Amino acid sequence: MILIDSHCHLYAEQFSKDRDNCVEKALSEGVRKFLLPNIDIDSIEPMHQLVEDYPNQMFPMMGLHPCSVDQNWENALAKIYSYFESQTYPYIAVGEIGIDLYWSKDNLAEQQAAFREQIRWAKQLNLPIAIHVRDSFEETFAILEEEKSSSLRGVFHCFTGTEDQAKRAIKLGFKLGIGGVVTFKNGGLDKTLANVDLEQLILETDSPYLAPHPNRGQRNEPSYLLYIAEKLAIIKDCSIELIARKTTDNCNELFKL
Repeated sequence: MILIDSHCHLYAEQFSKDRDNCVEKALSEGVRKFLLPNIDIDSIEPMHQLVEDYPNQMFPMMGLHPCSVDQNWENALAKIYSYFESQTYPYIAVGEIGIDLYWSKDNLAEQQAAFREQIRWAKQLNLPIAIHVRDSFEETFAILEEEKSSSLRGVFHCFTGTEDQAKRAIKLGFKLGIGGVVTFKNGGLDKTLANVDLEQLILETDSPYLAPHPNRGQRNEPSYLLYIAEKLAIIKDCSIELIARKTTDNCNELFKL
């Protein structure tokens, strides 16, 4: 059984003491590929180092997280885009990008501008995007619908929306990234996913954040992807082997792994 963690921050400081052990543990649980979304300028080099340490397992993305959009966001984007131009590393997507209105609504205009510019990179480079959406579905959909094209595709990372929002995302050509929230009691995501085709789903942990039950509240890690796959198998009333095969195929296809 082969699994792909389509969104994890293994380069983060939270793994500084046991990163290699976490990777080995995940490999032993069947997680064979780890997709690494970038956060900001400071996370680039640690991410690159992890790719060099595990060139056959780690796959980098490049982008500016919406919570990292500040007064210097234009300079940050110029720096980030230079890595696409240099092609030093085989970036598989533009990410993690999007809009986050949970922490602050004061810089919505800047977040929208940064999101739109990075979407246009993705279309130019023919790469998928990994979207961060928090308290911002309408704002996110508005930009995606304005920018939609035959080449625009990607994933709504850590999807926690309604069934209508799921259908809207899928109609725009996006997969749904399913993480630990699906295991939360009374989270409601299980009811949403009951009516979403398995062809539209990929798995993720968002490590070190959002650990699934029974490890909720602890540091998340890629080996916990198994709990997410098990829960999705229950929701879909199928084997975990089918979940692994379908979501792995979906992920390989989307990111051209």
